[in-house]
Amino acid sequence: MAIPLPPQRPAQAHRPVDAVLRLFPVLHVLSGAVLLFSPAFFVPLAFSLALGDGEHGSFETGFLVTFVTGLFMFFLTRGRHRRELQPRDGFLLVTLVWTVVPAFATVPLILGIPGLSFTDAYFETVSGMTTSGATVISGLDNLEPSLNIWRTLLVWIGGMGIIVLAVAILPLLGVGGSQLFKAESPGCMKDTKLTPRIGDTAKGLWGVYSAVTIACIVSFHYAGMTWVDAVIHAFSTMGLGGFSSHDASFAYFDSPLIEAVTTAFMLAASLNFATHFLVIRRRSLAPYLADVEARRVMIWMVGSSLAIAAFLKAEAVYPDFATALRHASFNVVSIASTTGFASVDYSQWPWFAPIWMIFLSCFATSSGSTGGGIKMVRAVVLFKQAIREMTRIIHPRAVVPVKYGEQVIENNVIFAVLAFMLMYGTTIIVMTMLLLLTGVDPITAITAVMACINNMGPGLGLVGPAGNYAVLSDFQTWVCTLTMLLGRLELFTMLVLLTPAYWRK
Repeated sequence: MAIPLPPQRPAQAHRPVDAVLRLFPVLHVLSGAVLLFSPAFFVPLAFSLALGDGEHGSFETGFLVTFVTGLFMFFLTRGRHRRELQPRDGFLLVTLVWTVVPAFATVPLILGIPGLSFTDAYFETVSGMTTSGATVISGLDNLEPSLNIWRTLLVWIGGMGIIVLAVAILPLLGVGGSQLFKAESPGCMKDTKLTPRIGDTAKGLWGVYSAVTIACIVSFHYAGMTWVDAVIHAFSTMGLGGFSSHDASFAYFDSPLIEAVTTAFMLAASLNFATHFLVIRRRSLAPYLADVEARRVMIWMVGSSLAIAAFLKAEAVYPDFATALRHASFNVVSIASTTGFASVDYSQWPWFAPIWMIFLSCFATSSGSTGGGIKMVRAVVLFKQAIREMTRIIHPRAVVPVKYGEQVIENNVIFAVLAFMLMYGTTIIVMTMLLLLTGVDPITAITAVMACINNMGPGLGLVGPAGNYAVLSDFQTWVCTLTMLLGRLELFTMLVLLTPAYWRK
C-alpha cells in the first residue's frame, strides 16, 4: 500500500522587491552615518578660509553633495519597514559605511587636484579611512594645505571609527575571532564594564582619542613643526595612517626630536584605547601592566628596533649605533604599527630589515588600537594552539586549555581565529596573483598586497617608501583598494555578504 506523503507547502516566490525592502532599515542607518560625516568638511573648509588657499569651494561642494544625499536617503527610508536591526544587518551596514562614505570624501580631491580620476581619488580616501596611508598623489609639498588636512582628517576619523568598530561592534558580530576582545582585553575593563552601552563606550573612547591627539599636536609644534604640519601629522600619527604633507615624509624634517616624539605617539596609538581610557579614568598606570597584549606589543617593537639597529651597524649601513638606532627605531615602529611614515628609504637597507618590518606589520598591534594586521592577540592564540596540538601528539589524553593571560579561550573562538587566518592567507595569495597576472613584478605585488591588507601603506619595489601607488593601472589600483577594505573590516565582515546563506530570508 502506498504511503501518502505529507502535503507540500507551495514554494514562496522570491521577489527581488522584498529583498530590497528588507534593506530599508539598514539604508536608513547608513543615511544617518552619511549625515554625521558631512560636518567633517567644515574642518578643512575653516583652514582653507583662514589660510586663503582658494580651495573652500571644493569643501563647500563636498558638504552639499554629502548632506543633500544623506538627507534624501534619510527621508526616503524613514518609517519604511521599521524593525530592530539584527546582528546579520551589522555586516551589511559596516561594509556599506566603509565603502560609501569614502566615495563622498573624494569630492574635494577631484575638484582640487587637476587630472585626478575617481579611481585614484577613491583609492586615496579609502586609504585614509582605513588608515592605510598608501597614496597615489605626488607633489604633496605643493598641494594646498587644506587638501592635505582633509586627507589626514580622513585618517583621524577612520582611526576612531576603527576603535569603536573593534571595541563595540565586531565582538558582537563574532567576526574572525573578534570575541577575543572580551577575553584578552583589559581584564580590568571586563570587571568594571567600561561603560554599559555602545554609545557611552564610543563617547569615552572619542574623549581619550581627542585628548591624546591634542597632546600630539602640541608636542609636534614644540618639537619644531609649524602648526599646520603639526595638525596634519598628528591626525595621521594617531590614526596610524602615514599620510604626510611632504613627499619625503619625515625625511623632510630630518629631526631626531620630531622622530622621537612621533615614535612615542605611534607606540601609544598601537595600544588598546580601552586601556588608555581606564588609565585616565583610574589615574593609574596599573591597567597598562594588566594588559597582556600591550606588554607583548612593546617587547616586539622595542626588541626589533634594537635588533635591526645592531644589524644595520654590523652591515655598516650607518657609521655608529646611535645613528642606526635612530633610524631603526623610527622606521621599525612606523611599519610594525602599520603607520607607514619613513625617515629614510629603508628599501635600500639589506633585505632582512625591510622584510622583518613587513612581517611585524602582520601582528604587532593591539586589538582596540588604530593599527592593522591580524593583531597580537590572534597571533598568540595561534601559537598557543600549535603548542597544544604538539602536546596532544605526545600526550593524546592530556587536557590542555589554551589560555591568554588568566582567560581560557573557548574552542569556538580558536576555530574562528583559524578560519580567519585561512582567509587572511588566501586573500594575500589571490590578490598577489591578480597583480602578477597584470604584469607587476613579484616584490611589488606581494608587498603591495601585504601593505594593503595590513593597512600599512608603503611596500617595497615600485610602491616602496621612495615611490607611491600612482604607478599602478586602474585595475591594479582597484585590487589594492579592495584589499585595504578587506583588511580593515576583518575579512569576514565583507566576505560573509558573498555567501548565499546571508541573503536567505
